[in-house]
Amino acid sequence: MLVGYMRVSKSDGSQTTDPQRDALLEAGLDEAQLYEDLASGKKDDRPGWPPV
Repeated sequence: MLVGYMRVSKSDGSQTTDPQRDALLEAGLDEAQLYEDLASGKKDDRPGWPPV
């Protein structure tokens, strides 16, 4: 199973995951397997990524 993870550093709307989403969908990933975070990579708490 392939899983796609999209992240941008700013959640203020100045950045978007749209190009990442488009690339992952074009690569054949299922929309249900895409996860998104709109927060800094410095944070340990990333709600868009499920615990493994």
